[in-house]
Amino acid sequence: MNFFTALLAQMPDAVAKGLIWGLMALGVYITYKILDFPDLTVDGSLCTGGAVAAVMIVSGIPAPIALVGALIAGGVTGAVTGVLHTKMGIPGILAGILTQLALYSINLRIMGNRSNVSVSVDQFPLMASIRYPEQTCLIALLFCVGIVAVLCWFFGTELGSAVRATGSNPNMARAQGINTNGTKMVALILSNALVGLSGGLFAQYQSASDVNMGRGAIVIGLAAVIIGQVLFSRVRSFGGQLTGVVVGAIVYYIVIALVIRMGLNTNDMKLISALVVAIFLAVPYWKANWAVKNRRRSVSAGVQPRDPAWNRRSNHA
Repeated sequence: MNFFTALLAQMPDAVAKGLIWGLMALGVYITYKILDFPDLTVDGSLCTGGAVAAVMIVSGIPAPIALVGALIAGGVTGAVTGVLHTKMGIPGILAGILTQLALYSINLRIMGNRSNVSVSVDQFPLMASIRYPEQTCLIALLFCVGIVAVLCWFFGTELGSAVRATGSNPNMARAQGINTNGTKMVALILSNALVGLSGGLFAQYQSASDVNMGRGAIVIGLAAVIIGQVLFSRVRSFGGQLTGVVVGAIVYYIVIALVIRMGLNTNDMKLISALVVAIFLAVPYWKANWAVKNRRRSVSAGVQPRDPAWNRRSNHA
């Protein structure tokens, strides 16, 4: 009984982290799913947002304005990756790695050549704090709802539709007169701006910005996206898919809380994270294989499958 009581006590913290990192996962969703761009800038831009927010708060700037600074700083990092890719011809994955590498030194400079900057809730009026996870849940939820609404609106506009077309089929998008380099820049800036915002909020939540706080962030972002896809596989609306990403981040942190409560070594968290991502990545593949096997059994038994597309595929085979 103590196990479940302790686990329940951890839920506010897990949900708060899930909602904060859900903002980052929304940014990953833009590049990974919509733009089809393997952006590894995330590990650096999350820390950049946290560093900028922490330094601004320590300098006496109110926390909400510091979050705006984190949002802008994250967007700038995305623009750098975009320039490396579109103007210098560097492949997307290498452009992200180069930006991430450079950001380590830049983040240290932002924090005054210190590895961390403390922002205690006792000294500053923060918008999020690990001491008040319930309040943080409410604030982070409002951010998530607002951003999902803005993204639904944006990707319904002409520019947003151009970004989606670029990710879907860049050659066809260019044939339609879309400046694909421009749309890639827009998507990368928007994505990393959300990552920077998440970093600024997370730095407040953990009362410090650390130069290594973004390490492994891309894994968590991908985990949230994949988990959301699996859980919301039947949801076709764009807003529903974005909501699934946020829910996926919450589920991820609940799973992590469960794993920690089971007594596993916290040094194995990266390994556990990788296993969680691998399992959820495999679920769609397993489901597709299971469906194909079931259909083949139905055909062997003389039962006509309901899916006409299967009939066409079987005839061609």
